[in-house]
Amino acid sequence: MERNQQSEKNPLTAVVANAGGEIFDLEGYAAVGMAGRFFGILSEDETIEIPHGTELMYLPDRMPVLYDLDKRQFEILSENPYSPGEPLHPVAAFNSPGYVNSFSCAYEEGAGAGYLPLFSYGAVGWHGGGFRSAVIQVDMERRQDLRLMQMEKVHKGVRATKAEMPDNRLRNHLEKCALLYGCPAAKNFFIGRCEAPLPTSRKCNARCIGCISLQKELEILSPQNRIEFTPDPEEISEVALFHIRKVEQSVVSFGQGCEGDPLMAFSVINPAIRLIRSKTGRGTINMNTNGSRPDILEELFDAGLDSIRVSLNSARKKCYTAYFRPNGYRFEDVEKSIDIALKRGKFVAINYLNCPGVSDSPEETEAFMTFLTRYPVNLIQWRNLNFDPFRYWTIMSEAADLGMPIGMGKLLSEIHSSFPDIQYGYFNPPKERF
Repeated sequence: MERNQQSEKNPLTAVVANAGGEIFDLEGYAAVGMAGRFFGILSEDETIEIPHGTELMYLPDRMPVLYDLDKRQFEILSENPYSPGEPLHPVAAFNSPGYVNSFSCAYEEGAGAGYLPLFSYGAVGWHGGGFRSAVIQVDMERRQDLRLMQMEKVHKGVRATKAEMPDNRLRNHLEKCALLYGCPAAKNFFIGRCEAPLPTSRKCNARCIGCISLQKELEILSPQNRIEFTPDPEEISEVALFHIRKVEQSVVSFGQGCEGDPLMAFSVINPAIRLIRSKTGRGTINMNTNGSRPDILEELFDAGLDSIRVSLNSARKKCYTAYFRPNGYRFEDVEKSIDIALKRGKFVAINYLNCPGVSDSPEETEAFMTFLTRYPVNLIQWRNLNFDPFRYWTIMSEAADLGMPIGMGKLLSEIHSSFPDIQYGYFNPPKERF
């Protein structure tokens, strides 16, 4: 454990959980955040009131790292100092969309600890009568605010679209996504707002260690199932046109959490885009992709694809390869896809999967700045990586050098200062806002 003690000014009180999952604050101890193997005290000045929709969870088989205010030192607590024998567990925040973690929950693994489920684990503390999260807001849009997705409206939309497209298998799949998995994108489709998902691909040419729809090697359960069929071009275009005609400044997107990479379904996506564009020039057709097939992207741009969002966890090939584990493509292919899109005048976003301690390491910061100089994309979507933060840092540190982090706040500030034309956000924008 490496310890990077910060100022004790206005510290948050630590929050922990007992074996039953009951969460409580622990007087005399300050809340601590983790960035790789570096730890820092959480302060009021560098945190915000916990965003609406954030979920708290306790981490089994782990012990919290806290800061003893009397001893003025970091400590690993395996049991409650005020109730000897009572085990303690760390508490993490799964923060709402639009907020990037500046620290992960601080903990030490216990004996026999396995991988954590596929969530992000932000640092949290207690101050002034409420919880506070160590996050930075990067998008003000309420696209996935659950308060705007009342289930009565979702069910009404499900009934309406079923009547409109009774035999459409993609519509039926989205119904399952909305009602069973609670997918915000699917809910938005049924209530007629913002961005509609178009999951299509059953296959992927990457084997991401944090894939949420298919896990074969690690001891991790996928939180949702991958789509089990390939929709016809007519089914895809029918769903897309239904959304485009109903929603102002609409977006329809290939590449969702319940599928592989959409480039692997080129044979149906290409004619689907042409069908959409033969009916209307309205709406934004977007693709979330790993960018592995630049040759295919060229043809999709010709068909009418408006924008792409390319996923990266790192601008360094070794770290990228360690996470994505590409099968049949290279990091250079991803770079070529981005380069082609920029030269074609398409809107390009980077889905930057970040994790404190890795993304804000000096080495990664320098590599990302160099990358952005070569490929001046339009938007960086700052996404919290849904993966066990300590295990991820371990994997990345074995792949490449990771020095003492500069801090996520400083990282965002330095990139914005060096590249003022690159937007920050979380969601895919409509072309009216390109």
